[in-house]
Amino acid sequence: MLIEVNVANFRSLSDTQTFSLVKSKSDELVTLNTFKVKAANEFELLRSAAIYGPNASGKSNFLRALKTMKRIVLESAANQQRGDLLPVTPFRLSPDTRQAPSEFEVTFVVGGVRYQYGFSATSQQVYEEWLLAYPKGRAQRWFTRVWVEEKERFEWELGNSLTGEKQLWQRSTRDNALFLSTAVQLNSEQLRPVFDWFKTTLRLANVGGWSPSFSASLCENDEKSKVMEFLHAADIHIDDILVETKSFGPDDLPSDMPDALRDVVIEEMKGKKTLDIKTVHKDSDGKAVTFDFDEESDGTRKLFSFAGPWIDALKNGYVLFIDELHDNLHPRLVRFLVELFNNPETNPKNAQLVFTTHETSILNQEVFRRDQVWFCEKNKAQATEMYPLTDFSPRKGRENLELAYLSGRYGALPFVKKMRPTV
Repeated sequence: MLIEVNVANFRSLSDTQTFSLVKSKSDELVTLNTFKVKAANEFELLRSAAIYGPNASGKSNFLRALKTMKRIVLESAANQQRGDLLPVTPFRLSPDTRQAPSEFEVTFVVGGVRYQYGFSATSQQVYEEWLLAYPKGRAQRWFTRVWVEEKERFEWELGNSLTGEKQLWQRSTRDNALFLSTAVQLNSEQLRPVFDWFKTTLRLANVGGWSPSFSASLCENDEKSKVMEFLHAADIHIDDILVETKSFGPDDLPSDMPDALRDVVIEEMKGKKTLDIKTVHKDSDGKAVTFDFDEESDGTRKLFSFAGPWIDALKNGYVLFIDELHDNLHPRLVRFLVELFNNPETNPKNAQLVFTTHETSILNQEVFRRDQVWFCEKNKAQATEMYPLTDFSPRKGRENLELAYLSGRYGALPFVKKMRPTV
């Protein structure tokens, strides 16, 4: 379960921006949209959150920060060599931040333990890294490392609560790699739950969402009925899904693809399998008619692609971050997807959903608690600022949130100006 995210000096996020899924004291929709988790102390968290803001306000950069953090955790020790660059881009519109490290920190619960993990880094190296654990309610500093510029080396503190081959892990950690990743690669079982939270629990998708392959793979096993139930609940009138696994061949490529690119793709895909997805509809006589998946609408294809990850997340209690959830989806379908998370009957494992959107029809107090709504805009320095709706204290159950937002009360709107005549 995710508790909080802090990001600083990454792309358009300059000063530290804090995003929280901690429930406020309000009791609205408490039995649906919130849940309790025990981790020594008891926490009350939110099942979902929506982030609103104009285009180019930095919403996608916030999600990109988490994606970057996850990538560095998973790859810095295993897939990089000494001297390889880290995928970090600082805020470039200030001379004070261009050469400074970017900073990432998440607080989450896994296995009944709260963890607070973070690091700062430039593209060349890690500058700080820290992990605090709260197995008994009080903080245990498992490790910290800080780069000391004058000495050109790290100063380390490996806590007594951290067990295992600590000195070996320390010696094996490169300047451009994380200690967490290195230790897990060298068989630290104690740190593996933290690493695995990034690897397995944290799931992120871009504007296009996911490819349909995962949903299709579910249709090849016993979970096909769940995919069909998901589609029918969303009012998608498909009677069956047919999936065939086949070897990739040149005929699968567009006929107008340049020969040079075609040769590269064929070589890359040699020996790999592809999934051929077809949908089945009933005609007026009740007979089955088969369609290629590409013949379905953009919205239908996107919803089918969402089915697998949605079912998987709700089944296993994952944390999903999705950019522009509304893209190619009707507002009623966006609400349908959100309410699957905001309901303990369909979300018994307390999965969490965080998404950016421009869809304001769901911005109401029947769908969201006031602490589930966040805004994103840029200040005069062109830096992203994130803030919750609760900063404005809207009246519980009475204020029209959509109207108030669109009228500019909460900010985070584009300032559209008139253009001069072109003729």
